Amino acid sequence: MANDIRICDKCRYIRVKTLLPKLKKLAPDADIRVGCKNYCGPCSRKAFIYVNGRYVTAQTEDEAVAKAKAFIKP
Repeated sequence: MANDIRICDKCRYIRVKTLLPKLKKLAPDADIRVGCKNYCGPCSRKAFIYVNGRYVTAQTEDEAVAKAKAFIKP
């Protein structure tokens, strides 16, 4: 089954243009959706990525990608 990854295009702590290639490299088979996730409280304070049903948050985009690796299905 493909990985389900979602990111918010309104998040202040990520740039979609730089994050998408990192996520595609991490999980080439992933279904990556971009759009508002109605997670505005944490989204306004930290970078976050929704990976297979879990919200992964971190101070930076790179830290969020590193944490997301734990939830990527092989």
